Amino acid sequence: MFESLLNAFRAPDIRRRILFVLGVLIVFRALAHVPVPGADPKALANFFQNNALFGLLDLFSGGGLSRFSVVGLGVNPYINASIIMQLMTGVVPALQALQREGEYGRNKINQYTRYLSVPLAVLQGYGFLALLNSSGVLTTRFDLASFDTLTQIVTLTAGSVLLMWLGELITEKGIGNGISFIIFAGIVSRIPGSVVTFLESPNWVQAIVFGAFAIVAIAVIVFITEGQRRIPVQYASRVRGRRMYQGGTTFLPLRVNQAGVIPIIFAVSILLFPSQIAGYFTSSSVQVVKDLATFFVNTFGPQNPVVYGGLYFLLTVGFTYFYTAFTFKPDETAEQLRKNGGFIPGIRPGRPTQDYLARVVNRITVAGALFLGIIAVMPFVITIFFPGSSSLSLGGTSLLIAVSVVVETMKQLEAQLLMRSYEGFIR
Repeated sequence: MFESLLNAFRAPDIRRRILFVLGVLIVFRALAHVPVPGADPKALANFFQNNALFGLLDLFSGGGLSRFSVVGLGVNPYINASIIMQLMTGVVPALQALQREGEYGRNKINQYTRYLSVPLAVLQGYGFLALLNSSGVLTTRFDLASFDTLTQIVTLTAGSVLLMWLGELITEKGIGNGISFIIFAGIVSRIPGSVVTFLESPNWVQAIVFGAFAIVAIAVIVFITEGQRRIPVQYASRVRGRRMYQGGTTFLPLRVNQAGVIPIIFAVSILLFPSQIAGYFTSSSVQVVKDLATFFVNTFGPQNPVVYGGLYFLLTVGFTYFYTAFTFKPDETAEQLRKNGGFIPGIRPGRPTQDYLARVVNRITVAGALFLGIIAVMPFVITIFFPGSSSLSLGGTSLLIAVSVVVETMKQLEAQLLMRSYEGFIR
């Protein structure tokens, strides 16, 4: 890995891409410390200390939400918009037809996702301000007719749109997925604070246990993430025009974890969204609404690890199957093999190949879905065995995202270096 990094920095074009990513991440971290006017810092700190739900949301914003910064909403509106668009793509015929149009269709769907992110950011900004106002955090008057409130909503929305744009810049001009990089930077930024908190009252036995557990977890994550089922594919000799192509044998790699970290992000967004909406009504003046909202938050929120962890596990497993079916389509793969003269030994081309691929994907997705589900509920298990260990909390979601981003980035760097190795032959 270190050798690949050194070789990447020796290549001018790859070095520019890496430095561009680092520059964008520095801008993001700087914006995370620019506060939106109108909040009491002490009351804000107390609010997040006593609210586990918004503590999880703050994780994906890199601490920007707890600081009430201009990028406090993070990329959550864009993630929610992506979930909605992917769900709609599976049921709306017009979007299905648009998806089949290749790059043009994907660009149009991405454009619709950006448009949808703006009203979602406005709604989330308004709801967050309403909750802060009911908790006595805001020092300004909360009213849509107030210039201060409108300014705060516009600022939070603009910050979320800016992060979405920075993420797309990383994807286009840098290396790796920009949105994942921004979430990764937010997660990594919490490490120094956790280390300082631990050093204030160290427990070295607990630290050693956590360190050993983290090493094992990272090894398992890399093993499962890189694991794949290789299906042999044989190509017959074929003639195209005046040229004859010899047949050969290759393989079709099917990853155990086809969906990556997307199911966990989807699951936590879906799971937190109703609790977040209910949290806005916990201080309602109507007693019935207040009681229902409080019951919903206490029952389905992170305060109840059994119910919340169970739903988290089930949603993660379900979204793994959903996203795998969305990204890998056996019928299209079987058709491509048939058109290119390829076939799986012992399986007839066409519908039998499609059914065989579907069975294999369903079987290996079981392992991937269970793996992601266990990673998702890992923090609750650690909390049960190590109560009060918040300074060294090992979040499974955070660890999976961080390791996955690093692995994918290194693979892209190695691919870039491999392309440079072949440039001499191409010329």
